[in-house]
Amino acid sequence: MTETVTAPEETPANEPSWEERYDGPTRDICRRTLVELARRDPRIMCVDSDVGGLETLFADLPEQYVNVGIAEANLIGMAAGMAASGLMPFAHTLSGFAAARACEQVKVDVAGNNLPVRIVATHGGLSAGHYGPTHHAADDLGILRLMPNLTVLVPADTVEAEQALLASVDHPGPVFIRLGRSATPLVYREPYEYRIGRAVTLADGDDVTLIATGPHPVGMALRAAEALAAEGIRARVLNMHTIKPLDEEAVLRAAAETGGIVTVEDHLVVGGLGSAVCEVVAARGDVPVRRIGVPDRFTDRVGGELDLLEHAGVTPENIAAEARSLAGVTV
Repeated sequence: MTETVTAPEETPANEPSWEERYDGPTRDICRRTLVELARRDPRIMCVDSDVGGLETLFADLPEQYVNVGIAEANLIGMAAGMAASGLMPFAHTLSGFAAARACEQVKVDVAGNNLPVRIVATHGGLSAGHYGPTHHAADDLGILRLMPNLTVLVPADTVEAEQALLASVDHPGPVFIRLGRSATPLVYREPYEYRIGRAVTLADGDDVTLIATGPHPVGMALRAAEALAAEGIRARVLNMHTIKPLDEEAVLRAAAETGGIVTVEDHLVVGGLGSAVCEVVAARGDVPVRRIGVPDRFTDRVGGELDLLEHAGVTPENIAAEARSLAGVTV
């Protein structure tokens, strides 16, 4: 089942412009959107693990806000209880803590009971790299996509983050929304139809396909496609904003219509988008797949997200190089 959400087509004169509305980190717009929803629906609960900022936003909705402190397992357990009681909890924490520290609660309490808990997780991938390896979440998608019933969303920018949160409200079962930390460039500059489980084609091409997920990987894939176009190589770019359920139709179409697939992610090359795409292609396709992601080892560095991604080899240049090799072009 998929949900369709369309962003507003017009901005009233007294409203902020598109750029003003969608400026900033993905987590900020999700929080603002959640407050707007909570004002209209008393079932919506903001469950906080002391991530900061939420208490102020919900100051005039005290009965719809609970801060459990830095206790992620309790956060998920309480959210599951709320959902079982007919409420609509949005549990806020860091992605690495939701996937690892509270893994059992997500698996047993939420996914195991197919409860409508929405886990809004920030600092996904290496976006918390400045805190060091304890806060890296380069394995979160691999852990979470193994759980039956759990829908896993990775918005590419603030526009998509807003639509993902809106779509999650009426989506059956539990939903995990993976967000970053800092502001990232906009991918969408006009309204579009957002559907859970449906990849978005950002560029057409029939030589090779670049499948990316998350803000920086999608941006890198687009830049790589531009560089390839200058060389006469037509690269299709797919924004795979839903990791589970994966858009297998889009993957198989890419396998049938282009000469190869390059996946790009802010995640380990094991277990995430690349692995999911390989599973689909191996079962029903016959084209090569190259994976661009974080190497299968612990990252023992401290730094910004882009710095760590570059250190891991997740760059537009490496994406383009893999695409060239699939297209049979050497430079």
